[in-house]
Amino acid sequence: MNHYLGIEIGGTKFQAVIGDSGAKIIDRYRAIVDKELGGEGIRKEILKAIKYFDRYKPISIGLGFGGPVDFENGKICTSHHIAGWNNFPLVPWLEKESGLPVKVENDANTGALAEAVIGRGKGIERVFFITLGSGMGGGMVVGGQIYHGEKPGEAEIGMAIFDRDGRTMESECCGWSVDRKIRKFTESDPDSVLAKLTEGMNGGEAKFLSEAIRKGDLGAVSILDQTADNIAFALSYVVLLFHPKIIVIGGGLSLMKETLTSRINIFLPKYVVKDFHPLPEVTTANLGEDVICVGALLLAKSAENKSKFEK
Repeated sequence: MNHYLGIEIGGTKFQAVIGDSGAKIIDRYRAIVDKELGGEGIRKEILKAIKYFDRYKPISIGLGFGGPVDFENGKICTSHHIAGWNNFPLVPWLEKESGLPVKVENDANTGALAEAVIGRGKGIERVFFITLGSGMGGGMVVGGQIYHGEKPGEAEIGMAIFDRDGRTMESECCGWSVDRKIRKFTESDPDSVLAKLTEGMNGGEAKFLSEAIRKGDLGAVSILDQTADNIAFALSYVVLLFHPKIIVIGGGLSLMKETLTSRINIFLPKYVVKDFHPLPEVTTANLGEDVICVGALLLAKSAENKSKFEK
């Protein structure tokens, strides 16, 4: 059986997996990386993971990186979270260190590939994937292949401008924006269900939104509707620019499942001209927290026959 190595690199999160030819995860290596050690610290974890998985004899490596990537040359353009990655030649470095063919993509593109090929978008020609967690990223897959624009990226709907004041879609749609809305609400209504559930927190409050809604907190319902409306507004640009068959949401907010997507699907039509109806279904990912790792395994498989001298 052939084995492949998939790696997820976030701001401080590092996860590596071994999988088979069907991108099924067999074994896992996790690490929390100290930001103070920068990119060099993460690169040391990559080498540790390779050594840890040596018994599987992986034949290629795929990486999903949390930041802009020059996929053609295998270079990291930059990281918005951690120093030491600017213009770093990750693929040439890792091919030299491992002796294996390597492929790297932006993490949202990597997640998009996973959901399109074996996740919620399986069997669908045009799939758009959006992450809604600590940030807001996007990726488009057509016919099982990642759509690429010019470097340093494409489909990054989170960076689109929300209004003329300079706010971005990310600032109004992602997980930390929901946390901010919750904190503002609970300050004015300290006796609410949501306030009791999030007491003493200063981050991560969004995970309690569904529970507060189930318990009848009208303030939580209002936050949900505002967030779903903002996301629908952002996704209207995805429809007009890409017009996919399906839009798959991943990241922390996707854990709300139909509580969130049912509202997005209600709000989306008001932002898209009738000529573009019927609209894509907006649904949640089914690969959960493994979506980037699974995508990285698919990248590794596609790199299997790549010459390590190929640019």
